[in-house]
Amino acid sequence: MAGTRALLRQCPLLLPQDRHGTAYEGFVTAQGRNFHIRILLPVDLQLKNARLECSWRLKRILHGYRHILKQRLQSCPDLVSFMVELKTVLEIALKNTQDLHIPRPPEYYSCLVRDLEILGWNTVAYVDTGLTTVKLKAEDSCGRQHLITLKLNAKYPTEPPDCLVDFPVPFAVSWMPQNSLIDIYNQFLAALESLKEFWDALDEIDGKTWVLEPENPTRSTTSRRIAIGNSVSVNIEVDPRHPNMLPECYFLGADHEVNPLRTKLNNNMHLWDPEISLLQNLRELLGIDFPSRAVLEKSDFAKDCGICYAYRLEGSTPDHVCDDPRCGQPFHQACLYEWLQGLPTSRQSFNVIFGECPYCNK
Repeated sequence: MAGTRALLRQCPLLLPQDRHGTAYEGFVTAQGRNFHIRILLPVDLQLKNARLECSWRLKRILHGYRHILKQRLQSCPDLVSFMVELKTVLEIALKNTQDLHIPRPPEYYSCLVRDLEILGWNTVAYVDTGLTTVKLKAEDSCGRQHLITLKLNAKYPTEPPDCLVDFPVPFAVSWMPQNSLIDIYNQFLAALESLKEFWDALDEIDGKTWVLEPENPTRSTTSRRIAIGNSVSVNIEVDPRHPNMLPECYFLGADHEVNPLRTKLNNNMHLWDPEISLLQNLRELLGIDFPSRAVLEKSDFAKDCGICYAYRLEGSTPDHVCDDPRCGQPFHQACLYEWLQGLPTSRQSFNVIFGECPYCNK
């Protein structure tokens, strides 16, 4: 009964439809507007199995927030808490879609169509039905394909559109009221060329080495974890503004394997040559030739975790290795930490835990 009263305080227009509290129907209110909604709960009243039915208008407003609402259904302890969350999400969604309902003046459409015709319809990858979102495509000097998404508000061209790009650095648009999409597109092309060396360096790494992580890097990703040998790899972080300079390098693997590599890198750091490619520099400084995806199988240098018996755990590959040369079994950090925590013989000092290898007991 207390739960029903609390629900009435939050949503006075949402009423129970049966004695068991498994069906509610009515209206949820946000920004002075009422939206029809129906909530059906299972017999055990578990929110995670609830079903929501609503008007087409509310469904359209919440379309981009469905995954958030599903998460809230999973995590909220009761219906009252969920309705509070739903109203919060609805307020945010209404605020973000308000601009779509502002009528556009005729100049808006004439300016937009004129700009697209000047750019050429071959550069247009997508235009929504309301002419508020435009995706333009471009090819850099190396033939790589890129997209820029423009979200135009009702005050265009007085105000610039929001620009979304897959860049490793911020893309700031220089805009004056007399500017147009052509100016943004030209700035986009200039930014592509400024990042050419960065993408050249990472494309060479992706094509000539075995990249363990990330599996499907985007153009904005600045790191690569590159396989070196059996359960040995190096994670590099490339500066997109200075891609030919020495990147941050972090070696992963057993100490007896990676310590010589660290020593070589430190001793040869002064030999780094910004005139040759990043990959060639790494080869020469470390004195190794990175294995290629074309000539090796994953099993030649990568093993599954010795605890969970999987190679990937939430996207991560095994990055901790037993230091005994006769063992060398790799583990995911999370798996190893949980295993060692459960051993009475393990000891912990601050954030480091010490214990026996699950495989060889060393």
